[in-house]
Amino acid sequence: MRTAYSVETVRAAERELMARLPEGALMQRAAAGLAAACADLLGRVYGSRVVLLVGSGDNGGDALYAGARLAKRGAGVAAVLLAPERTHAGGLAALRRAGGTTVRAAGGEELILRADLVVDGIVGIGGKGGLRPDAAALVAVVERSRAAVVAVDLPSGVEADSGEVRGAAVRADLTVTFGTHKPGLLIDPAREYAGSVRLVDIGLELPEQAELEALQDVDVARLLPAPSAESDKYRRGVVGIAAGSARYPGAAVLAVAGALRGGAGAVRYVGFAGDEVLARFPETLVSDGGPRKAGRVQAWVAGPGVGDDADAVAEVLAEEVPVLVDADGLRLADRDVVRGRTAPTLMTPHAGEAAALLGVRREEVEAGRLAAVRELAAAYRATVLLKGSTTLVASAGGGAAVRVNATGTPWLATAGSGDVLSGLAGSLLASGLDGRDAGSVAAYLHGLAGRFAAEGAPTVAHEVAAQLGAAWRGVFPPARPTR
Repeated sequence: MRTAYSVETVRAAERELMARLPEGALMQRAAAGLAAACADLLGRVYGSRVVLLVGSGDNGGDALYAGARLAKRGAGVAAVLLAPERTHAGGLAALRRAGGTTVRAAGGEELILRADLVVDGIVGIGGKGGLRPDAAALVAVVERSRAAVVAVDLPSGVEADSGEVRGAAVRADLTVTFGTHKPGLLIDPAREYAGSVRLVDIGLELPEQAELEALQDVDVARLLPAPSAESDKYRRGVVGIAAGSARYPGAAVLAVAGALRGGAGAVRYVGFAGDEVLARFPETLVSDGGPRKAGRVQAWVAGPGVGDDADAVAEVLAEEVPVLVDADGLRLADRDVVRGRTAPTLMTPHAGEAAALLGVRREEVEAGRLAAVRELAAAYRATVLLKGSTTLVASAGGGAAVRVNATGTPWLATAGSGDVLSGLAGSLLASGLDGRDAGSVAAYLHGLAGRFAAEGAPTVAHEVAAQLGAAWRGVFPPARPTR
C-alpha cells in the first residue's frame, strides 16, 4: 500500500525525529537521497552543469547540501538565490566550500538555459497558491531550457495537502520526496507536475491512519473474491443491473459485461434492453418485471443509460442491499433517500456529475478533486468514487483514508467505459466487498484493463470489458513451477 500524509502530520513526525537526532542530521539524510537521485538522472555527474533554484525554506537547504555533494563529484553547481538574506546558512556554506557558486535571481537566466539539470528548491510543502512573480519568471526560463528538472519534496507552486495548482508551478521530470508521499503527489492536477516520484526514507515514524492511500497489486490480490470448493453461483453473490433504455441499450450491455467479469456468481438484468443483453450474454438472468420482481440479489447497480426512468432507480434504492448509483441514476436519485439508507451506497460520478450534485462549476471539482469527493461523500452519506485521471474513493463516514487510483490511461475517456466500471464494482459489492474496497479495486482493475485494451492506441468500452480477466490475473504473482 502506498500512503500519503498531510503536511501537519509530516511536520509533527519531523519534529519528533529531530529531537532525537544531532542537529542537521535529518536534512543531511534528505540531501543524500536527493543527490543520489540527481546523480542517477544525470548518468554522468563529472562535468555536468547543475543549477539550484533556492528559496528561503528548508527545501532550499536540502537543495544546497545536495548541490555540495554533486560539486564534490565534479559537477559545476550554481545556486540561484531567490531570497539571499534568508537562504539556509549551513547549506550555503557547504555549497561554497565544495566549489559551488551563487547568483541572485536576476542573474539566473543564462545559467538555467545552459544547465543539464535544474533542482527546484524554491518552496516547501507548506506553500500555498502559485509562485511569486520572481520565482515564476525563473520557472518560465526553465520551461524553455532543455534541462531535466528535479523537485525537492514537492514541485514548487502545487499544494501538498489538496493537490491543487492555483497559479504558476514547476513541472518536474522527477520529484524526490522525503519520509512519505504527500497527497498532492498522487492527485491531479498536481500529480501531472510531479513527474516520476522517488521516495527517500529518512526515518519518520508516522501514524497508522494515512490521509491518502493507493492500492498496489498485492493489496488488490488480497481483496479480490475467490470461490471455495463449496461455492455455488448464489454463494458467490448475485448482482442486479437496472440499466439501459430504448435510447441507450448499449449502457445495459456494457454494465452487464463489467458485472459478469467482477467475481459475482450470477447477474440479473432488468430494463428495456433485455433482448440486446441476452444476444451478447446469454448467461444473464433477464427479468421484465422491474427490480422488485427480479429475484434475490446481494447488490444492485442502478442508472447507466436509464434516461428518465426514476421509478427503477427509486425501487433499487428502496432495497436493503448495497447499491451502486451511476450516470442517469445520480441525477434521478433523491438525496434524502440516499442519506437515509441503512445499506451501503456507492456513487460513481465523473467531474461534471459531481459538480451538478454539489451545485458548483465543473472546473471547481477538477481543480479541487480531494475536497469535492469528501464533500460529496459527506453530503450524501455514501461512499463516492470520483472518476478521472486519478480516481478517488471516499468513504461515507470520512474516517478512513481516501483511496486514489492511477492505473488507467487517457484512452479510457471513451463512451461506455464508465458503464463497464459500474458493473464491475457492483459485482464486487455483491461478492461481499464494502463500498470503499469495491470501488477502489474496480478502479484498479478497470484501469489495468484499459491499458491492456489500448496498448497506446484508441480503444472502446467493450474491449476494456474483455480485458478485465487479464487485469484480474495480472495482479497475482506468477505461480512457481511444480516439480
